[in-house]
Amino acid sequence: MMEQAAPNSHLTNHRRLPVLDETGFVQLRDYEGELNPAEWESMEYVDWKSGGDTNFAPIASALGAMECAGFWDHGKSDKDGVWTENAEICPTLVKWAENIGARYGRVRVIKLEPSTSYEYAVSCLHQDDNNRLNPESEPWVVRAWLNLTDDTDSYMIVREGKDDAASERHIPLRKGAQFVVDTQRLWHAVYHKGDKPRYALIVSFESGDDLQKWIDSQSVN
Repeated sequence: MMEQAAPNSHLTNHRRLPVLDETGFVQLRDYEGELNPAEWESMEYVDWKSGGDTNFAPIASALGAMECAGFWDHGKSDKDGVWTENAEICPTLVKWAENIGARYGRVRVIKLEPSTSYEYAVSCLHQDDNNRLNPESEPWVVRAWLNLTDDTDSYMIVREGKDDAASERHIPLRKGAQFVVDTQRLWHAVYHKGDKPRYALIVSFESGDDLQKWIDSQSVN
């Protein structure tokens, strides 16, 4: 079953990053390092559906097990992830997550099969349940992406409401694209037009000073 946050669950008093206030996402500079397909192609994947025909490779999970379940199943918020066996296979991706310096939870690679149509992608729009068990005394959890494959014709659809087409924005998905999205606020899904799977690294991060410093360092301005 696809993860879906409860209605209006994003309306809380958690600390948030002002850079996300207006649109709910921020597009950053492209990653400048080398990306080795052998890292994500050789990992173990789990059949887990979210936003389309997907499988996920867990790199950090709640307890280090090869699972994609929410941390709340283990009594945790989506923070303090524990590296899985996959982490040994993908040192570049582990380093990317660690170098941001922020407190992280789920770390995963998504393998997304091509979308059958734009309408199908829209039908997959959802909000992530990032902040279950996250006390309001701690910062809000958002997600950061590093696109691993060159999907120049594809894009992430984001909306303020599932049926609010007027608010729709598109985030490009070229190789090395980096961006941060408040995915519990925004409805989102990817329209993947390619004829091969799309791969991307997704990491849950706490919205604290460390994440803001990294965003500032990767700003396109």
